[in-house]
Amino acid sequence: MMRIGLFLLTNLAVIFIASITLSLLGVGSYLDASGGLDLTSLLIFCFVFGMAGSVVSLFLSKWMAKRSTRTQVITQPRNQQEQWLVQTVAELAKKAGIGMPEVGIFPSNQSNAFATGWNRNAALVAVSTGLLERMRPEEVRAVLAHEIGHVANGDMVTLALVQGVVNAFVMFFARIIGHTVDKVIFKNENEGHGIAFFVTTIIAEIVLGILASAIVMWFSRFREYRADEAGARLAGSGAMINALQRLKDEQNLPNEMPDTLTAFGINKGQAQSMIQKLFSSHPPLDDRIAALRNKAYT
Repeated sequence: MMRIGLFLLTNLAVIFIASITLSLLGVGSYLDASGGLDLTSLLIFCFVFGMAGSVVSLFLSKWMAKRSTRTQVITQPRNQQEQWLVQTVAELAKKAGIGMPEVGIFPSNQSNAFATGWNRNAALVAVSTGLLERMRPEEVRAVLAHEIGHVANGDMVTLALVQGVVNAFVMFFARIIGHTVDKVIFKNENEGHGIAFFVTTIIAEIVLGILASAIVMWFSRFREYRADEAGARLAGSGAMINALQRLKDEQNLPNEMPDTLTAFGINKGQAQSMIQKLFSSHPPLDDRIAALRNKAYT
């Protein structure tokens, strides 16, 4: 029920913000007086709706992450472990030149961690209970450094912008295809669109969306390598490699991260086939380990 509520809340916010933005821009329809496409209005319409979804999700990301993972933010450390976590994050954040993030722990047997938030100086870094139970302190520190690297690199904002632009172009070209099929193939001479437009647009959005997601996932994999490099610089390459190796040893455990946060976790699980790797948000751990071993960090 929580996930359904968050999904509905996000979509209502997207529709509300997009509708107001389009009204302010004076875009009421992307059809001209003769029933043809006004490409400028269509591009604005698609850009507003495409970006609105990503921007709203970005601004709500920290709030949604806390609730979907049941993360408990450490406001006042209750024990030595929580005190160490807060101090370690503070040290790494200062070293990376960002503001102190919120620090949290979420219940999960899987060793995992994530960082999220729209502002690099007011982010959230959280680790799972499983990670704290099974990783050595230097490995936990490396994982925290990896997540701090995501924040310092602005990965949450950049990924949202990439996703928004991709969404906009998927909507744009899907409607051009739908309009062409409706008017040229089905010979619809009415000013508005017929059923062929809507059916074709939906199918085109699905097909183009699948192809476009490969672009987004490529960027997601690229930023994982950058975050690993940041983790190696901040915590040492040996500790970062050992942490990734520990994650590799646990890949048979089920992925407990919510779908909306999978791309932000350090551990996603193992993609088996070439297609799975193409649409995976994370590179294979063997590749990440090899990339770090080929570079020298202190």
